[in-house]
Amino acid sequence: MSYFYLAFAIMFEICGTTCMKLSEGFTKPLPSILIFMFYGISFIAFTIALKKIDVSVAYAIWAGLGVAMISLIGHIGFNEPMPLVRIASLTLIALGVIGLHLSTSVN
Repeated sequence: MSYFYLAFAIMFEICGTTCMKLSEGFTKPLPSILIFMFYGISFIAFTIALKKIDVSVAYAIWAGLGVAMISLIGHIGFNEPMPLVRIASLTLIALGVIGLHLSTSVN
């Protein structure tokens, strides 16, 4: 169940970050308000997930998947470039997150 809360936290963190872009520097009211709502929900879910998941692993998954998904959203939704270096870097982040997750099952 903790990983469900972590996935929930990641999803809302991604929504909050996307709203940051959509708010255009807090000039658009609805996305500006949604930033705080989405991040609030994200932090609550993340805190619940930390009851059963090591903070080092949970944060790496949260941050790593958040960065990867925001990069994809930026590329698809906002026409940001996706050069090979960015793809390779995102792959390394994913491998690091997987490594951290696997390290907890070794203990």
